[in-house]
Amino acid sequence: MAQRPWHRIPIVDCGEPLVPLPAAMRRLEPHPYVGLGAPYGAAQSPFQLRSGVVTRVMRAQQLLQERDRGLALAIFDGWRPLAVQRFMVDHTLLSLCQQRGVDAQIASPQREAIAADVARFWAPPNSDPAAPPPHSTGAAVDLTLIDSHGEPLAMGGAIDAIGPVSEPEHYARAAMAAPASEAACWHQRRVWLAEAMQAAGFARHPNEWWHFSHGDQLWAWSTGATEAHYGRIEPGSGGS
Repeated sequence: MAQRPWHRIPIVDCGEPLVPLPAAMRRLEPHPYVGLGAPYGAAQSPFQLRSGVVTRVMRAQQLLQERDRGLALAIFDGWRPLAVQRFMVDHTLLSLCQQRGVDAQIASPQREAIAADVARFWAPPNSDPAAPPPHSTGAAVDLTLIDSHGEPLAMGGAIDAIGPVSEPEHYARAAMAAPASEAACWHQRRVWLAEAMQAAGFARHPNEWWHFSHGDQLWAWSTGATEAHYGRIEPGSGGS
């Protein structure tokens, strides 16, 4: 199974529990993976994170609203059990194969190219405790910006979109060339989101404008930390 560069970082789990997001934190509902039939078990909600990560998300919200009271964060996805990770990787691969007219059941260069595209944006559902998918740790959160009416703002690409449009700096050059353009607006919103999250101690995924984490291997790799604080976790368990 493909390894990420951050999988070399050792994990020393601090044992923080998963906790529900506070009611004051907006969620994007209905949750899309639940709607697809992803296998969340009883009492397993995607709107959970490690307790210390929840505190940091709330801090990011405060920092964002110090910039503009008309903006807020909205959570798309939080903790994700391994079974859901596997379901969504398979679903994404099959969907892309259908869109591109490729038989997902037959090995081919075209199928392998699609699998490579999926792997850039979806962590493999690795059961190795030394290389957990970020969302399985409760340390990673997918989120976006909403306005004062609770409506999601256009960010220049949908969460989970497969392709260059999802890269954080995708619109940076267009924004410089045309500061009054839609592309410049989308880029600025991505910057505001990143600034608030990074000021609260998060690291952003290199390929995804919406994905931030604190305390997992990706965060440690991004920040130069020598170890990660969070490994894979199941509801009701400790951090290990």
